[in-house]
Amino acid sequence: MELNLGSVTLHYEQQGSGLPLLLLHGNGESSAIFDKAMPLLAERFTVYAIDSRGHGGSSPVSEYHYADMAQDVSDFIRLMQLDRPLVYGFSDGGIIALLLAIHHPEQVGGIIASGVNVRPNGLKLRWLLLFRLMYLFNRDPLFRLMLTEPDITDDQLRAIRCPAHIVAGSRDMLRQSHMRRIADLIPGGRYLLLDGETHGSYIVHSEKIARIILDCTENRT
Repeated sequence: MELNLGSVTLHYEQQGSGLPLLLLHGNGESSAIFDKAMPLLAERFTVYAIDSRGHGGSSPVSEYHYADMAQDVSDFIRLMQLDRPLVYGFSDGGIIALLLAIHHPEQVGGIIASGVNVRPNGLKLRWLLLFRLMYLFNRDPLFRLMLTEPDITDDQLRAIRCPAHIVAGSRDMLRQSHMRRIADLIPGGRYLLLDGETHGSYIVHSEKIARIILDCTENRT
């Protein structure tokens, strides 16, 4: 399915019925990473798995900014007339979820963010250095995005008022202290650490993330 926002067209997959739930993928991926999770989530939610601009089946772009991606999702919520959906985001998708909760609080019923950072230095040093080296060779705008954004302040995190869960793997490429601090700064924020999991091992083509989302949203449904 496609939704024309004017400046870009977003491709999305839709399944199920019930309360609306948005699924947002990570850098360089597409909504296809949720292929195993969607059928389980569709038993309880109307699930919308969206390809970010420049990803999957959505419109190509020459440069990337998280603010633009977040605005796309805000426009999607408005045009689809969704009532305060739950928003799950992985990595870049988690950054988008945070920005939605910060800048469009009236649109969001709750967020769950996996492997999320609020500044580039949330990456472990070896990964940050690796991405810098790779960008020197390939000049990929998606690498530039990770190296220059986001820049979410402590005060912005403190202003989030919707329910928020921050999920991390114990072997994530992001620093646990960074992710835990995000949860601590959000009023009522909850932190879930998954032993043995990497950045995307429990998400990409996995049913595990569906069960985590269902557990986190049990009271909502």
